[in-house]
Amino acid sequence: MTEQPATPAKPDRETSLDVLAVPAFNDNYLWLIHNGRYAAVVDPGDAGPVLAALKENGLTLAAILLTHHHADHVGGVAELAERARSAEFPAIAVYGPARERAKIAGITQPVAEGDRVSLPRLPLDLTVIEVPGHTLGHIAYHAAGEGLLFCGDTLFAGGCGRLFEGTPAQMVDSLAKLASLPGDTKVYCAHEYTMSNLKFAAAVEPDNGELAARMTEEQAKRDRGQPTVPSTIGLERKTNPFLRAAQPTIVKSLQDAGRLQTFGEVESFAALREWKNTYK
Repeated sequence: MTEQPATPAKPDRETSLDVLAVPAFNDNYLWLIHNGRYAAVVDPGDAGPVLAALKENGLTLAAILLTHHHADHVGGVAELAERARSAEFPAIAVYGPARERAKIAGITQPVAEGDRVSLPRLPLDLTVIEVPGHTLGHIAYHAAGEGLLFCGDTLFAGGCGRLFEGTPAQMVDSLAKLASLPGDTKVYCAHEYTMSNLKFAAAVEPDNGELAARMTEEQAKRDRGQPTVPSTIGLERKTNPFLRAAQPTIVKSLQDAGRLQTFGEVESFAALREWKNTYK
């Protein structure tokens, strides 16, 4: 009997990507990046919503991407990894910040500034950007080819993360790295904080017309029950006060409020962040 040539296997790498928002807790977004077949999840703080979204969309989990060690970003890793060991999923690579490896159980691929992450079952290549400030080892993932940024709790739509571990100077440098990305880069942050952030931004920069227009647009999304995320780097440059700390209008607001005596970008940012911490 003549042996027939084997039928070529279907390639794992599909040609297009989508990103699904998976709500969790009160205001978290867990991001599922998928090609209709395989998926990577960013910051799975809770395994339950991830498993439900995978099942609903017929997806197989292939990788986990972690930005920092806080529980609402890593709490679901162990259960997802256990499902992998039970052969429900193929072996899952868990990427996470090398500087926080001691604080995050389950990282199999520690990564740092400039490292490249190529996911074999997805048409997705990412570059790691170290963005300390919220935590000391915080990282972001940038997919330049697709114009995607997964930045955890460093940059928010209209705001930035609190400084739990880092310094104002570190956060200014981290935000500058992200602000330097192309303007059409989509910003996938980890929380739905947008309207409270923009309310603060309007108090700081009340004459910013682009900010006023954004507030109207984002409120309409919330009224329809839609996420305000992703944003874009270009929009953040125009309306996010933490990327605009050196702007004269913002410096004047800080001075008028008695919150800034010595001027410098770091000092201005620190005054803004402290104001936001107590703003109602």
